[in-house]
Amino acid sequence: MVKKRACVFISGKGTNLKSLIHNTRNYNFPININLVISNNYLAAGILFAKKNSIPYFVVDTSQRNFESLILKKIKKNKIDIICLAGYMKILSQNFIKNFGKKILNIHPSLLPKFKGLNTYYKIIKNREVHTGCTVHVVNEKLDSGKIIVQKKITVYRHDSVESLKYKTQKLEYRAYPEALIKIFRYN
Repeated sequence: MVKKRACVFISGKGTNLKSLIHNTRNYNFPININLVISNNYLAAGILFAKKNSIPYFVVDTSQRNFESLILKKIKKNKIDIICLAGYMKILSQNFIKNFGKKILNIHPSLLPKFKGLNTYYKIIKNREVHTGCTVHVVNEKLDSGKIIVQKKITVYRHDSVESLKYKTQKLEYRAYPEALIKIFRYN
């Protein structure tokens, strides 16, 4: 099996990156992570890249041409797919078009509900009974691309933003690998 070359975009702790790295050790898993991109020099997830000898690139998103810098790195590394994993920056239409291949994102709700930021707060405020996570294809509209995988959990009255985040992230560690397998099963 020839594994696809993936780039994971992160902004913070990188727990989904860590989970994906773990999955790549499985011979049958369809991707290898060949590059990590972050918009945060202090992102703890960069340590996972370093520990696993994965090249990484930290970009200053205040630079006007930061997306073209990222695209150059991606093309140089012959990336087949981008996985957004807690990357807290919206990609422009131009970037999506110029990459020209699949970009996936994981979102901590059952889309189309609760797009954007402050998701856990919105779920609790709206007294949802169920929530979960969604892996979807990125398109030009925020959190609106084709849904690949959704996982569901129950929201209890005693749940807080922190407890909901913890439970949802555990689901994400199963959902992202499942979505990647689903995408590349027939390719």
